[in-house]
This record gives sequence, C-alpha cells and structure tokens, in this order.
Amino acid sequence: MEKATQFIHSMEMDKRTAALLTTGACAAGAAVLLFRKISSFQEAKSKIQRARARRTESLQHAQEAVQRYRKSHPTADSDAILTLPLSELTKELQEGSLNPEDVFYAYVEKTLDVNEKLNCCTGVLPDSFDQLKAISNNKGGLLYGVPVSIKDNFGYKNCDSTCGLIINLEQPVQEDCVLVKVLKRQGAIPFVKTNIPQGLLSYDCCNPIYGQTINPHNLQKTSGGSSGGEGALIGGGGSLLGLGNDIGGSIRIPASFCGTCGFKPTPGRLSVMGLRPACRGQKSVLSSPGPMARDVDSLALCMQALLCDHMFSLDPTVPPLPFNLQLYQSSQPLRIGYIENDGYMQPSPSMARAVREVKALLEDAGHTLVPYTPLKIDYAFPELVVKGCLADGGTTLLNNMKGSPVDPSLKHQISFRHIPKWMLKTMSFLMNPLSPRLYAIGGALAGCGSIPNLWKQHAAVEDYIYETIEDWRRCNIDVLLCPVIGPAYNFLYCGKITPVLSYTAIYNLLTFPAGVVPVSTVTAQDEEELEHYKGIYQDQVDKVFKQAVSGAKGLPVSVQCVALPWQDELCLRFMKEVEHLVKQSRK
Repeated sequence: MEKATQFIHSMEMDKRTAALLTTGACAAGAAVLLFRKISSFQEAKSKIQRARARRTESLQHAQEAVQRYRKSHPTADSDAILTLPLSELTKELQEGSLNPEDVFYAYVEKTLDVNEKLNCCTGVLPDSFDQLKAISNNKGGLLYGVPVSIKDNFGYKNCDSTCGLIINLEQPVQEDCVLVKVLKRQGAIPFVKTNIPQGLLSYDCCNPIYGQTINPHNLQKTSGGSSGGEGALIGGGGSLLGLGNDIGGSIRIPASFCGTCGFKPTPGRLSVMGLRPACRGQKSVLSSPGPMARDVDSLALCMQALLCDHMFSLDPTVPPLPFNLQLYQSSQPLRIGYIENDGYMQPSPSMARAVREVKALLEDAGHTLVPYTPLKIDYAFPELVVKGCLADGGTTLLNNMKGSPVDPSLKHQISFRHIPKWMLKTMSFLMNPLSPRLYAIGGALAGCGSIPNLWKQHAAVEDYIYETIEDWRRCNIDVLLCPVIGPAYNFLYCGKITPVLSYTAIYNLLTFPAGVVPVSTVTAQDEEELEHYKGIYQDQVDKVFKQAVSGAKGLPVSVQCVALPWQDELCLRFMKEVEHLVKQSRK
C-alpha cells in the first residue's frame, strides 16, 4: 500500500513537472516569437531609414550638380526650355539650337523643386550624369537629349525596384530593363525614379518607405496610382515624358487625377522584360507598360521610339510591329461608340459631363457617335477582373508584404486578405441583401480555389474578350469614348472604392489599348450636382465615392479613349482628335 501511495505521489509530481515544463516551453516559444517580431520590426525600420537616406543623398548630389552647372552657365534659359513641348524640344536638340546639358539640368532642377512639394521621386539616377557626358554618341536617336522619368518598378542597373515593399529593398537589379535600354539607344536620358503604392495593387500612391505622393493641383488630394509619382512629376512640370505601367488603370488614373495624358498599349506591344510586377504569374488581367506625357504627340513619339528593331532584338517575345505613323496621322471620320454610365458605378458629375461635351465636339467635327453598353459589367468586373487579379486569394501579395508595416492607404484592402475564405464567403452572402455589388466582390476576393477553377476562369476571360469584340463589330464602331475615374480623391479613399475600377480595369481584362486625355476642370455646378449624387446601388461604396471626390473645384477632368487589340495607333489618333477639338473649342 505504501508503494502504491509513493507511486501515485510520484505521478502527481511528474504531472506538475510536465505542466511546469509545458508552461516554460510555451513561454519560451512566445518569447522567441516576440523577439523575432521585434527583430523583424527593427530590421524593417533600419531598411526604411537606409532607403530614405539613399534617396536624400541622391537628391542632394543632384542639387549640388545643378548649382555647379548654374554657376558655370549663368545664361541658360531654363524657363524657356521647360515650356517647350516634346516635339519642339527634340527638333531643337537635333538641330543643335539647344544643347542636352541645358535641357538636362533644367529638368533636374525642376524635378527637385516639384519633389519637395509633392514627394513624387524615389531618387535621382546617378548614372544619368555620366550618360549625359556621352550623349553625343546617340545623336541620331528619336529622343536625343530628352530627360525621361521612370516608375520605381522599371529595372535600372544597380538600383532597387522596390514596388513599395521592404522585401525588395537592398536588392539592386543587375541590368537595365529592355525599355530603359531602348530609351538610352534612342538618346533619351532616364534621370529619376518615381513613387508607387505599396505592392503596386492600389490606385493610390503611398508606401511605408517613401510616403504619400501629393496631387500637383491640390495638396489635399492624392496623385492616384500606381504610376502616381509619374503623374505628379509630369503634372507638376518636372518631367515632360515618363514611363509607367498599367494593370487596372495605373497609368490612366494618375493621368486623370494630375491632368496629363497617359496611354496603356495592347499587352505585349512593349517589352515587360526587367519590370518587376505586382504578382508575377497572374495571367487573367495583363499589365502593360506605357508612356505618360503632357500631350498626345509626345505619347506617339515615345511609342515610335520604343517600337524599334533594338527592342524587337532584345525581346523576341514582342511582335516586331513598328509604329504605324500613317494610321496615327490619318484623318478619316470615325464611328465612335460612347459610354456615359457603365451601369455598374455611377460616374461623378464631372466624369459624365466630360463625355457629353467631347461627344458634341466629335459630332460637330463630322464623326458618327453611337451609344454603347458594355457587356455584363456586373459579372465581368468581380468574377473576371477581381477574381483574376487575386486568383490565389491574395496569398502572393501577403507574402510580398511580410515584414512590412501596412500602409494606411491599404489597411482597408489588406484586412480582407487575412479573413479565412469560408468566413469571407459567409460575410459576402450576408451582405447580398444590402449590396449585391459588394457581395460579388467579397466572394471574388477568395480567389479561384483550385487549378481546375483557375483554368475555367481563364476560359471565361477568353470568352468575354471574343464576345466583346463581336459586340463591337455588331455595333460597327471603330473606337470607344468613355469616362475615366476622377476627379482626384481626398486621401485614404482609394482602397475603399474598388467597384469604380470597372471604368479602367475592364480594358486590361479585354487587352484593349486605352488612353486618357484631359478635357476640362471641375466646375461649381459639378460640385453642386455632386451634393445630390446617390449612385446606382445607393450602398456604402456610392456614399464613400461621393466623399472621395468632393472639394474638387478646378481639378482636371479627363475622358478615356479605347480601341481594339493591336490598334494602338488608332487609339492614339482618336486621343489626338479629342485633344485637338478641345483646344480648338477653348479658342
């Protein structure tokens, strides 16, 4: 009996020991996790500080170089240079009436000034000063002596392509991307990289590394994104030509917000080799690099320069289709479809007015305008665009953001990515009576779920493209006039209004070329009409959109021009016609 009692007592001791050991192990594990989290936070903080220091150093070196040049060239007329359109600037550079040094330093100085106000640059490229010294070797290039700004994710040798992510800091690329190589061959001087949103999948322009980029026309508004640094720099006068890329409106939205021109070519028309994408491997909604500039002729000249044998040689996956100048310069009357409201998201008063006014100008000029209704937007946007972009349920995006603080502009979007898929679908189901639109988008955020479902999704995208092309042919339209998102938003709203991307992302899905032309500004009457804005669904999205675009009097208003795949020159020609008629009407 005594032995049994001792045995029971020892068992109780072993239990206590085991409990203590388990508690100790849990505490140690928690301490390790906490230490790792703190260590990761400190490492991220240090990386951010070093990145900001590198930017500050590059800007200071550029400022010192400008001061030295101004001291040795006191008669250089920067103001006159900065007012020249690209077509005249290139002509004077080729003829020798302007020298590349004066042009380069005029734009570097202006960029430094604009960046100080708008926070649009991630760094001046130090190699640009060396390239300037050897620029005479490329005098025959179409862009000889032209300073060009490039978006952060364009590969430039020995520089980071961060995409606004800490994981990409201190990972300099080993060589220039193809488009940068072609720019250099054509005599252009890439001289500055511009800001982007965290992870690129946002139409704002803010990240934890470099901060918020501001609109050049109103410092209380965002520049838009994801090519927001480009939009702000060009809109502010610090660059006359830049390169961005567009996966849901990332060229067109900042162009609209900042009052510049922007063009998204057919996917595959320009090389993407060496560009860092948001989520590599996503194939449903394709990204396109493209130019941003002050006017349409500049966009066309950039496309002409890039579509050359050198690019076709560097990237054989690009079809060797040179720029069709004859089509761009044609003057045949067009049969133009027009959309004032896509039936999914009611445009702001200024967006709709811009389309009506341009429609009238085009009709007066002899073009035929016919109303057009896009196919099944309430299905295509959530099921094909949103689900296609996030086919993996957002896993890749979340992995890319590990170790990074979440930018305030993205917190609303990212919060949904952490919700389990079953719960997301349940929440979406419960939202259906309140907002069918949010129900559909919420379900799409869960992604495709399996490889067979992904293949079905790809097939559905193909079907939608063919159906839309057939619909255009049935309507016998050459091009399409439609609204583009605008005017510029107040801060921290972009992540809360996904449905409005139906006006831009649908053309990424369709692989149609599309561009934006500024045509007006927000009027007092637009603001008055906005007070009565209800929206189509009259849900939370419509209420938030009304708040986002309020207080925009005087801000730029643009329209969007669209063409069929591989009809890039026709799209640009249509944009040029719109630009010309608007300028003519102002006279």
